[in-house]
Amino acid sequence: MNKSIQTILLVAGIIILGYGIYTMIQPEAQVSIGDIALVKAQDNTNSYITMAIGIAAIALSLLKGKK
Repeated sequence: MNKSIQTILLVAGIIILGYGIYTMIQPEAQVSIGDIALVKAQDNTNSYITMAIGIAAIALSLLKGKK
C-alpha cells in the first residue's frame, strides 16, 4: 500500500475514532419540568458504529503491503 494512503487512513481513523468517543460521552437531550428530569435517554448505537469504522481504518493503515 502506498505510504501516503496509509498516512491518510491513519489520520482519518484517529479523527473518526475520536469523534465516536466524543458522541458517546456527550450527553443527549432530556425532557425535564423544573428540577425533575422525566426522560433521560442516550442511544449510543451510532457512536459504536463510528468507533468501529475508525478502528477499521486504523487497522487498514497498519497493514503492510508486498515489497
